[in-house]
Amino acid sequence: MSIEVTRSAAYAGGARQGLDIYRRRGVEAAPVVVFFYGGGWRSGNKTLYSYVGKVLSRRGYLAVLPDYRIYPEVRYPAFLEDGALALRWVKDNAGRFGGDADKVFVMGHSAGAHIAAMLATDPRWLAAVDLAPERDIAGLVGVAGPYDFAPLRDQLLRDIFGGDRPETQPIYHVRAGTPPSLLLTGVRDGIVDPGNSERFAARLKAAGNHATLVKYPRVGHYLIIAAFARFGRLLAPVLRDSDRFMRRIVAGEDGI
Repeated sequence: MSIEVTRSAAYAGGARQGLDIYRRRGVEAAPVVVFFYGGGWRSGNKTLYSYVGKVLSRRGYLAVLPDYRIYPEVRYPAFLEDGALALRWVKDNAGRFGGDADKVFVMGHSAGAHIAAMLATDPRWLAAVDLAPERDIAGLVGVAGPYDFAPLRDQLLRDIFGGDRPETQPIYHVRAGTPPSLLLTGVRDGIVDPGNSERFAARLKAAGNHATLVKYPRVGHYLIIAAFARFGRLLAPVLRDSDRFMRRIVAGEDGI
């Protein structure tokens, strides 16, 4: 199966404001997945997660992996602004690569899940680029995400987020009309407390939104994203569950 990769398309003018696009040759009107990697808002790059782009494109998605500015170059909310700019680029350009701009999912791992969740819950970031979560995001897939991690006891996090500010937390922005969400977490996660996903899912449901929580007993913070790769799929069906969720949303159903 031939996968075509377009490297470092610029969605803005900075060195870390480019994205990679993965597509299966000949695909048309494919659902789009914008994947934000993790790294504590201070490390990471899109090349490290090429396996995510490849496996999603093999499943028939147009996969887009943006870089974004990180600490100490920037602090909150610059990485959210970059996420919104990347999504604007995807909406404007997905069709050129065989993607369906009306079926765009946001997905992320760890800090990337925080970015994806903030774009899906706090409308101000997308409003700045003339988009809206309820109209322009088909669904959210959060993998081992920090959605409710205040109070901030780590001084580095306090510096990144400007102290304890409730508005930096996705759970703070939950409201009716949030896009359907799939929240995946590993029971053995010692980096991001699985309670983040549990509390976020509960708040989403309480507001009348569709939210599915899946907890995998055998994986922690890093193996849960590695499970997208072939060698990790026996540990947790992260790819299967994500694929099933998105396909059901595209089909007009209610997720997994």
